[in-house]
Amino acid sequence: MSRDPYGLSRLAAVVGIAEYGCGMSPGETVLSLQGRAARLALRDAGLGLADVDGLFVSGYPYAERPGLLLSEYLGIQPSWLDSTNVGGCGFVAALEHAAAAIAAGLCRVVLISYGSTQYSSGLRKLGGRPPEFSYQFEVPHGLPQPLGGYALAASRHMYEFGTTPDQLAEVAVAARQWAMLNPAAPQRGELTVDDVLASPMIASPLHVLDCCLVTDGAGAVIVTSADRARDLAQPAILIVGSACAHSHETVTSMPDMTTTAGAVSGPSAFSRAGMTPRDVDVVQTYDSFTITTLLALEDLGFCAKGEGGAFVSGGRIAPGGELAVNTSGGGLSYCHPGMFGIFLVIEATRQLRGQAGQRQVAGARRAVCHGVGGQLSATATAILERAA
Repeated sequence: MSRDPYGLSRLAAVVGIAEYGCGMSPGETVLSLQGRAARLALRDAGLGLADVDGLFVSGYPYAERPGLLLSEYLGIQPSWLDSTNVGGCGFVAALEHAAAAIAAGLCRVVLISYGSTQYSSGLRKLGGRPPEFSYQFEVPHGLPQPLGGYALAASRHMYEFGTTPDQLAEVAVAARQWAMLNPAAPQRGELTVDDVLASPMIASPLHVLDCCLVTDGAGAVIVTSADRARDLAQPAILIVGSACAHSHETVTSMPDMTTTAGAVSGPSAFSRAGMTPRDVDVVQTYDSFTITTLLALEDLGFCAKGEGGAFVSGGRIAPGGELAVNTSGGGLSYCHPGMFGIFLVIEATRQLRGQAGQRQVAGARRAVCHGVGGQLSATATAILERAA
């Protein structure tokens, strides 16, 4: 298989990670949460704010210039700023952006940052859109955003491939079983398929427990060159392959409601890494809804299109199963402060370092992080590997 044509493979590494305030954080602001997470991640790497000369930040609901805002708050003046917003996958895409900036000599240490007080502030508008542009054909007709788009995709998958509500529920049950091993997860009670199916219907065929949590929380990831990473506090987790793709903005323009842009970004990232899905030990994928995980596993190549329902059944992606998926508990049972992509990178890094405690996957050396943004609109895939 071909190597990354852009020459980025193994040139940059994740060297610091932290999350802060996941759950409910009364009294905190978006900026205070991000500041705490940033300092913890830098301490984890053995660095300080003075070392940061690159910043990626995205997802502020009201800030027009989030890079300037967070830089001002942290008291830094990075030479490289990126605030690309493609939804929750943006923080996985940021790994590629950071690696490219470091390889080009634009910066040396990149802070990737996200924070939200979606729960404690009572904010429920992160997925809402005004009836403008292409949304003029959706919003007036009452399609809930973004839930309605995912419900349509789930309905179509059921129609085309015979996927069942029980199979979707298996995704939520597996996530909960991983969360039960994570002391930081707020949802750690027993969960069964019957529990999921008995929970209230929100947008058919998705029940309450098919949907992610609504929480506060912040995450931070530090990226630097692979050469510099060798001298820092933590084992270097190399970025060995990455790719991004998109197919639409509004779900009514989605070319195929059972296939996401992950069918492009996934194979591209694996090709650039010189790997296949069989080579990874841990999968961290977006699970805003149970259908999101199922589609991701198909599009990444862990199973054929239409076989996702059968693939996730029988505990295959739960602890002790054949494939470790969303080992933190994911957005379904760990946290989901509006966007989840940065937490995929944090958990993958923790697993590859061997620092995941009871939920540690034995011998984990390679992981895939796969983010989804919008209404299955954009995807970003990154392959990470623990340095030898």
